[in-house]
Amino acid sequence: MSETIAYGRAAGAVLEAELYAPKAASAALGRAIVMVHGGAWSSGDRHAPAVLCEHFAAAGFTVLSLDFRDGRQGKHPCAVQDVVAGIRYVRANAAALAVAPEEIGLVGCSSGGHLALLAALQPDAPAHRGTLVAMADSWQDVDVSARAGAVAALWPVSDPRVRFEYALRVGREELVAAHRRYFRDETHMVQASAQRVLREGEAEQVPPLLLVQPGADANVPQAMTLDLVREYQAAGGALHYLFYPGLRHGFGYEASAETTRLTEEATAFFRGTLGP
Repeated sequence: MSETIAYGRAAGAVLEAELYAPKAASAALGRAIVMVHGGAWSSGDRHAPAVLCEHFAAAGFTVLSLDFRDGRQGKHPCAVQDVVAGIRYVRANAAALAVAPEEIGLVGCSSGGHLALLAALQPDAPAHRGTLVAMADSWQDVDVSARAGAVAALWPVSDPRVRFEYALRVGREELVAAHRRYFRDETHMVQASAQRVLREGEAEQVPPLLLVQPGADANVPQAMTLDLVREYQAAGGALHYLFYPGLRHGFGYEASAETTRLTEEATAFFRGTLGP
C-alpha cells in the first residue's frame, strides 16, 4: 500500500509523489529511496515503477516515487529541478518520515535514469534549483543539500544526443519526437549528457553507482552505457555493472523472477552504500 503526498511546487503547480512505507515497522531500515520513472521525458507517472517500489518497501526502505515536470510541461532541466526537490523533501522531512537524512538513495529508470544521474552528479547546481519543497505549513526553497548517498540507474538514457542519433538511425520516430519535446535542440542534448558532465569535471560528487543494462534493450544502445562506465570510473566513481542477457528495456516494471533478482541486487547495493 502507498499514500499520495505533495512534495513540491513549481510553475504554479503542485507536484505529487507516492509514498511507500516499509512493509513491517520492525524491518524498517531508516533509509529512503527516491524513485524516478521513465517515459522518454514525455510520458509515465509515479505509479509506473510500482512493482519496484513495493519490492524496496518490502526490503525495509521508505520509497518516494515522484511525479515531475517533463516535455509535456517544459524543457530540460525542469525535471531535474523537481527530482532534486524530491531529495530535499526527504532530507528536510526526515524525522517525520523516520529516515536518516544522510541515508537517501536514488533510483531512475530509462529517461528517469538520466535524470537520477544528473541529480546525483550535480545535486546543488544553481540550474537545478527553483522547485519549492513542501514543509509542514508552507512551500519553501529549503536550504538543505540534495546530495544522494548512492544511485541506481536502470537502463538509463545517459547521453541524450547519442540516443537521439540512434533513434534516427533505427527509425524510432516516437523516441525522436520525445527528445524534441523535452530538449530545445541537439546542443541542448549534449549539455544534458551525464558523460559530458563527468568528462568535463563538472560533477559536484560521484556517488556509488549501480548500472543495469538489459541484453535485448532496443531503446538504449549498449555502446552508450559502456561509455558511461568508462567516464564514471575515469572520474573516480565506484561502479557496479549488471548485465541481464536477453531481457528487454524496462523489464523491471513487471513482476517476474528477473525483477525480483534485480531488486535483491539493488537492495544489497543500497544496504552496502547508504549509512553504516
